[in-house]
Amino acid sequence: MYDRPRKQMVEKFVIQAGIQDPQVIAAMQRVPRHLFVSPAMNHQAYNGGSLPIGYGQTISHPTTVAYMSQLMQITGGEKILEIGTGSGYQAAVLAEIGAKVYTIERIAGLADQTRSLLEKLGYYSIAVKIGDGSIGWNEFAPYQRIIVTAGAPAIPENLLNQLAEGGRMLIPVGEGDQHYLQIIDKVDGDIVVKQENSRNFVPLVGEKGWAE
Repeated sequence: MYDRPRKQMVEKFVIQAGIQDPQVIAAMQRVPRHLFVSPAMNHQAYNGGSLPIGYGQTISHPTTVAYMSQLMQITGGEKILEIGTGSGYQAAVLAEIGAKVYTIERIAGLADQTRSLLEKLGYYSIAVKIGDGSIGWNEFAPYQRIIVTAGAPAIPENLLNQLAEGGRMLIPVGEGDQHYLQIIDKVDGDIVVKQENSRNFVPLVGEKGWAE
């Protein structure tokens, strides 16, 4: 029922948006996005846009998910830390590419809802934790990749410490609705930062982020 709309979504919001990574394109073709939004919004899941997922939160636009996934440069087998589980859609896309994902969500009800969905869909390579994502998940560090899906006031030092040598972190940094996506690579112990164009992200709430 949703195969055709999903294919059209990938064509319009992924391929035509300039995404070229074949693994990202294939993963987004496989993940059933309509199951990651509120049931009343199923029919709108492939039209783009940020749709409600409950608890006052929304699912990220498919172009944003595809773009962030491509920037992660995943080849398969990487251990990834995701800050801001949300609907679980981004984590599912990363898992489809072959990554092991450790993801943190601060809203307990949303984390439980998403964990249940991911288990139901068979995404056993995704571990969901309820907690403050701004301080990371040191237990399983270091991570080859870290992706932060909310805007921080600055790059948290503790997340840098959890990034493996040769690893990459994506994190939006800025204030209000003006965030600049930082691409951070750890090379020979040094931190190399590149800045992308401004984008709009929800605030990263937590000890190393913004106050609630």
